[in-house]
Amino acid sequence: KATDIRRILADVESKAKLLRDHQGVVEIQLLAVQATSWIEAAAKARYVLNLYAAQLPPTDAHHRDLVAAVLADFVRLSGEN
Repeated sequence: KATDIRRILADVESKAKLLRDHQGVVEIQLLAVQATSWIEAAAKARYVLNLYAAQLPPTDAHHRDLVAAVLADFVRLSGEN
């Protein structure tokens, strides 16, 4: 069992590293490329708001609700229903 757990943990850590590397590439592209429309700007803002929301403590309902409201506005205003 211990060997299986170590193998699973190594696999998870490897995948997490790949995700972090991919996130870094995405963020470099977001910095390098200017939005050409409000929809693209909103997509960038969505990304940043989701990063912010992921760092909020679970008890911070006020800021979580604020982020959710802004993201809902983006959906409503872009017609993405």
